[in-house]
Amino acid sequence: MLIIFGVLAVANVFSVALGIEWLEWATKPLLCPVLAAYVIRRAPGRRLLAVGLLLAVGLLFAAAGDVALLIEGQAAFIAGMTAFLVMQICYIVVFVREGSRPRWGAAAYLLVWVAAAMVLWEPLGALAAPVLGYGLALMTMAAFAGGLGLVAGLGGALFAFSDFLVGLGVAGMGFPGRSTVLMTTYILGQLLIVLGVLGSARVLQPGGDAVDREQQQR
Repeated sequence: MLIIFGVLAVANVFSVALGIEWLEWATKPLLCPVLAAYVIRRAPGRRLLAVGLLLAVGLLFAAAGDVALLIEGQAAFIAGMTAFLVMQICYIVVFVREGSRPRWGAAAYLLVWVAAAMVLWEPLGALAAPVLGYGLALMTMAAFAGGLGLVAGLGGALFAFSDFLVGLGVAGMGFPGRSTVLMTTYILGQLLIVLGVLGSARVLQPGGDAVDREQQQR
C-alpha cells in the first residue's frame, strides 16, 4: 500500500512542478484514501483499531479538503479549510488517546501562530479571522503530534509548514516553486503522522518483536 502511495506522491509532485493539471486531479484525491486504507490494514489489535479508524476518518476529510482546494474560488477554499479543520480535530483526539503531552512544543507553536498572524492578518483581508482561527487548530495539532514522538512530531511540523504556504498563497505572497514545496511537505507530513501513530501503539519486546500495548499490559 505504501508503494502505491509513493507512486501517487511522486506523480502528484511532478504534476504540480510541471503544471500538468489532469495528472494533479488524477493523483491528489487518492493520496489520503490510500493512507487511510494503509492505517486500517496495519492497525494491530482492538485498541489501535479504534484509534486507527478515527485516524482514517481524519484522512478521508483531508481527501475532501484536497479536492476542494483543487477548485478555484473562495467558497471552495472555505469548504476545504473546514474539511481540514475536522481532520485536525480527529488527529488531536488520536494523539491524546495515544498519550501525547505537548509540553514545551505548545508554547513554541503558539509563538509561531502569533508570528504568522502578524505577517498575514492584513494581506488576508476578510479571510484573516477564519484562516488564523484554523491556524490555531493547526498549531494545536502539530504540538500534540510532537508530544507523540519524533516521527509524528516531524510530520506535524511539515504539515503546519505546508499550510503556512497555503496561507501565503491566499494572501498573495507566493514565490517560485511554492506549490511544489507545499505539496512535498504536505505529503511527507501526512505520511509521517500516520507512521508515528502506528509506531506509538507498538512497543518492542526484549526479543525484538513488536506487540500491541494492550496485549503487553494484560
